[in-house]
Amino acid sequence: MTRGFKIFLLSIGGLLHILQTNAQGLVGQDSTRRVITTAVPFVSITPDARSGGMGDVGVAISPDANSAHWNPAKLAFIEKDAGFSVSYTPWLGKIINDMSVSYLSGYYKISREQAVGISLRYFDLGEIFFRDDQNVNLGQFNPRETAVDATYSRILTEYLSLGLTGRFIHSNLTGSFESGGVEARPGSSVAADIGVFYDRELNSGIRASQLAFGAVISNIGSKLTYSDSENADFIPTNLRIGTAYTTELDPYNKITFALDLNKLMVPTPPIYQVDGSGQVVTDAQGDPIISSGRDPDRPLLSGMFGSFSDAPGGFSEEMREIMISAGVEYWYSEVFAVRAGYFYEHQTKGNRKFFTMGAGLRYNVFGLDLAYLVPQRQEHPLAETLRISLQFNFDSGNRSAETVVD
Repeated sequence: MTRGFKIFLLSIGGLLHILQTNAQGLVGQDSTRRVITTAVPFVSITPDARSGGMGDVGVAISPDANSAHWNPAKLAFIEKDAGFSVSYTPWLGKIINDMSVSYLSGYYKISREQAVGISLRYFDLGEIFFRDDQNVNLGQFNPRETAVDATYSRILTEYLSLGLTGRFIHSNLTGSFESGGVEARPGSSVAADIGVFYDRELNSGIRASQLAFGAVISNIGSKLTYSDSENADFIPTNLRIGTAYTTELDPYNKITFALDLNKLMVPTPPIYQVDGSGQVVTDAQGDPIISSGRDPDRPLLSGMFGSFSDAPGGFSEEMREIMISAGVEYWYSEVFAVRAGYFYEHQTKGNRKFFTMGAGLRYNVFGLDLAYLVPQRQEHPLAETLRISLQFNFDSGNRSAETVVD
């Protein structure tokens, strides 16, 4: 596959990320901006309005029907017997009117210590019109990507749980599109998430409070290709750790403070050698010559564990790759919620910086959540992003009271 065609494919699939980060290619590269890009970044988009209103935190906040996305270990601590959630997000609506992310998730408590869940994520990229280098119309296509998940979660001790998710990813970006004699095909990958969750009630006098910690590695899986194994790209394997502290102000009011840290566990782009005209210098095999950093074309495990030490700028650059999410959630009488949050990404690693706000309502089995994103930069592609989630939670009261936890 030609490099130009490969970049074309990744550009379609990564449009949401490229528009956010202004990522640059090899030619004319900026050595101070090494934005990490991957295939199928849609699996990392916040799907639900609750976390979306809290600055994209979620690894350690209280469990709900969308917990499998954030930390599969949380599902075992959910209080209801069964439930499901439907979420919808018009994506990049500021500049595109037919792109969206839809998310359907559900769970079932097998016992007090065990829960299972399933989810379906659908990313609709809208219609794309293909043209060749002579501006001849080659037709149109509706690119779409899908991920299907199955989750198992189990409480190990009174305060600790473990969860595992299996995932199938399918990405169809071009249909039968062909360029330069190279035909593209849909790409597929399988991946897994593994998470831990610790949740404990604190003795703080007359006020009830809860302290939780969580950690999850998501999208541990095979590289994805749209042609052959020689042109495979990493999917967005990610490490997320976080904490949440909840305290009751009085019998009717409680508040939660949460913090998440994220780091992509994929190779950092190196700095390539360029000539006097700014063109990348290649070796005898036509591969670009690296002047600083490591070759990003590595096996899965080497790419994952090497991602903590492969940045050309050393430790300081590795620290800049950490994304920070902070959020707060206030509940009144377990019926009405108000949320706010902030997301930070270093300017050399994508420069996504935005505030979020949201609200929630619970009545019997029904729940409604809304979230709104406010970027710091004017005319940002993510401006005016609105998320909506509907939840339904059921409690039959027939779940076995037996326990295997001492």
